[in-house]
Amino acid sequence: QVRLVESGGGLVQPGGSLRLSCTASGIMFSLYDMAWYRRAPGKERELVASITSSGITDYADSVKGRFTISRDNVKNTVYLHMNSLTLEERAVYYCPAARFRTTYWGQGTQVTVSS
Repeated sequence: QVRLVESGGGLVQPGGSLRLSCTASGIMFSLYDMAWYRRAPGKERELVASITSSGITDYADSVKGRFTISRDNVKNTVYLHMNSLTLEERAVYYCPAARFRTTYWGQGTQVTVSS
């Protein structure tokens, strides 16, 4: 059974930081491309950052220089370090795992940015 469990969300003030984690089980984690998406209230889901199985990273323009995606293939975990968070980044954050035509999703973790 494949499971992706996101954690690390919570309440943070504007300008603050959070580190999200996503731990996978039931898959050969090192072979999967990983990513972080977010869905803000009333908005479409958007890609935030991605990291391939070989470690190549990419970011949405809006988060470049502030967010860092990384992975630990020993712990089967992908991380998203978020700095200088803005009110507009309040959303549920998800980490899909993709390989070929198969994508698995977790339940997401809520990030609330509020003063």
